[in-house]
Amino acid sequence: MTAVPTPDSPSLPPVLDLGYSLCPNDTFIFHALHAGLVRGPLPVREVLEDVQTLNDWAVEGRLPMTKISYRAYFEVMDRYVALRSGGALGRGVGPLIVTRGNVQDLNGQVVASPGALTTAELLLRLVFPDVQVRRMRYDEVMPAVQRGEVAAGLIIHESRFTYLTYGLTCLMDLGAWWEADTGLPLPLGAILVRRDLPAALQWALNGAVRQSLEYAYIHPEASRDYVRQHAAELSDEVMQAHIDLYVNPFSLDVGQEGERAVRELHRRAVEMGAAPASDLPLFVTST
Repeated sequence: MTAVPTPDSPSLPPVLDLGYSLCPNDTFIFHALHAGLVRGPLPVREVLEDVQTLNDWAVEGRLPMTKISYRAYFEVMDRYVALRSGGALGRGVGPLIVTRGNVQDLNGQVVASPGALTTAELLLRLVFPDVQVRRMRYDEVMPAVQRGEVAAGLIIHESRFTYLTYGLTCLMDLGAWWEADTGLPLPLGAILVRRDLPAALQWALNGAVRQSLEYAYIHPEASRDYVRQHAAELSDEVMQAHIDLYVNPFSLDVGQEGERAVRELHRRAVEMGAAPASDLPLFVTST
């Protein structure tokens, strides 16, 4: 893993550190840019970490460009702005609440959560405002539920494809709840750049991420080994299912519908006192 810079100087570095997760959707999207198969305005260097760590680092402003949960974005909008490309939004992509027993009402119950600044936990609190949470890495959630340490678990990423192997059942699909309640796709993750970078550079980075994804679509074999290298013990079938689910037209451009979804998620987070209000632009714009 590369060294993580401090944000003290806004001057342009010779290489731009780009933080993203080891999940197949991220490695699929960013492989071509990382490998130099498409040209960006600056060379980029991968900084691979789990999303909760990237969320925490964004609060500190440690990376100039990073993947982050939309929930966490609402905490750092004064410092970062989202790219229109490279994010994770969609339908049928939401986090699941899983249990090993006949639990129905989670208010007052302890639920394992993958992180305070995840979109998943925000949705959980919107549905069950009196829930108690125990936070842990996303890949530790299902084992904790299986062992009976918590009443339920909030699962994200590839866990939605594997929870049945732990003998767990789905109590609620929070993405389906969001879609039914709002009629909008669910915002999960965004790619952010620092607001103090020149606007022209911000827009050029947006174009570079889009080109990287377009290259991945045209040449899927080019990223296969890179994706597999970081996909832990996922089977090729689960790895591809993960990409097919989380990489979609909203990843190329968030679009007007995606913007409405992000604004609605932010509005609800502010309304429940979970995030500060902001009038800053949510996404980069062309110059």
